[in-house]
Amino acid sequence: MAPIPPGIRLLVSFNRDQWYRALTFILTFLLYTSFHLSRKPISIVKSELHKNCSSVSELATIASSSSSSSDSQQPSLPSLHTDMDCSWKPFDKNNYKQLLGAMDYSFLCAYAVGMYLSGIIGERLPIRLYLTVGMLTSGLFTCLFGLGYVYNIHSLGFYIFVQVANGLVQTTGWPSVVTCIGNWFGKGRRGLIMGLWNSHTSVGNILGSLIAGYWVSSNWGLSFIVPGLIIAAMGVVSNLIILMPEKKYERVNGHAEVYLQYKNSKTQSYDTELLLPRDSVCVPVQPVVVVKSESEPSAISFIGALRIPGVIEFSLCLLFAKLVSYTFLFWLPLYITKAAHLDAKKAGDLSTLFDVGGIVGGILAGVISDKLGKRATTCAVMLLLAAPTLYGFSMISEFGQGPTIGMLLVCGGLVNGPYALITTAVSADLGTHKSLKGNARALSTVTAIIDGTGSVGAALGPLLAGLLSAGGWDQVFYMLMTADFLALVLLLRLVTKELSSTKSRPISTVE
Repeated sequence: MAPIPPGIRLLVSFNRDQWYRALTFILTFLLYTSFHLSRKPISIVKSELHKNCSSVSELATIASSSSSSSDSQQPSLPSLHTDMDCSWKPFDKNNYKQLLGAMDYSFLCAYAVGMYLSGIIGERLPIRLYLTVGMLTSGLFTCLFGLGYVYNIHSLGFYIFVQVANGLVQTTGWPSVVTCIGNWFGKGRRGLIMGLWNSHTSVGNILGSLIAGYWVSSNWGLSFIVPGLIIAAMGVVSNLIILMPEKKYERVNGHAEVYLQYKNSKTQSYDTELLLPRDSVCVPVQPVVVVKSESEPSAISFIGALRIPGVIEFSLCLLFAKLVSYTFLFWLPLYITKAAHLDAKKAGDLSTLFDVGGIVGGILAGVISDKLGKRATTCAVMLLLAAPTLYGFSMISEFGQGPTIGMLLVCGGLVNGPYALITTAVSADLGTHKSLKGNARALSTVTAIIDGTGSVGAALGPLLAGLLSAGGWDQVFYMLMTADFLALVLLLRLVTKELSSTKSRPISTVE
């Protein structure tokens, strides 16, 4: 008999449950990558909606001067180039920063309001259907924004409406994917797993920047249409593949016991049947216990979720942490354009380094918090280091591209590290808190509360940046440093609790 190839031997060494976990990890990673990919174009296109027309005016003046010198008999044509010659109405006025900030605010405010409802609705509907509908409609509204270029639409109301609608439907994504990943993976190395998984945020931002930057100067409508088609296609994929587990792992007497939740005493769902081993697989009798339940656990209420220890502190901390992160997300390319005098494409490409740093920061935050067993302390230390780093970035970014690259990487890691840890590992920990007595249906609501509160900060940050930048970018950075300091203050009680604990345990503040 021919020997089994090593590759086949490796494939069959994993059981069905492990394959489902790997598939869920990869699929949810790609799904939320497409969400962030579709959010990023607006920050790239801003510098195209309102261009720096001074260079255009200078070229026109030179051309006019050369023309007048060659033909002195003809009167020289004055250079009348204004912002209206090269910018997109209605963003061609002097208040363009306020208008662009209003577009950001409309999206993020709708996202924040919708997030509180999304988790509650998501627990009462099939996750697969809920996520698919949300991604398809999000793709539709993202494409609609790009069609404004195709059909030459200059109404501010149109773009505000599209942003509000897109913000509402995008709230279906985060509670759904966190519920999927949180129920498939236990608490053992959740910080590391979630840190790796949460890099989808930065990967989506990077891909969104590159895709939008490719067309921004020639046809910015495609900067939205292509990402819109991508997220819609991923919505179809999610409906075909995504699978929620109907079993839960608990440690009892050192053995991994499997509890299968039956819809009734006689039959089980199709998804449960898929998760059960095939007839040809030998299953040890001792570690398997089947508990039949006549009814599924009820969904937790909004007030009940707020009573879970740590939910309020981490939610308010995320409000300020996400304020900083989303200000960078929506305004960094424009800031680089103005500070470093680069075109829209180069500024967009350079801004991706912030997200590269965010990937490293999110993974480090997860690994360190797993090792120390102190989620709040890990976030607090990174927030403490982030504030002076932001000030350094505002100073160094004017000294050339080299120092700017280094500071972008460092800022990205320190700013996105706490944000990533709270929205993933901490949310999953709190959503499976021991006070819930195994009710996994609370995870979506808890996740929505934490991310919804953070989204309030995400809405305020870009809005304040648009208002404060009129008086100089220094004011924006002072605002960001203040937000980091407030996020740190809100965690002090949990940090004190962790440090006063005599025994280091994982997720000590949320158990």
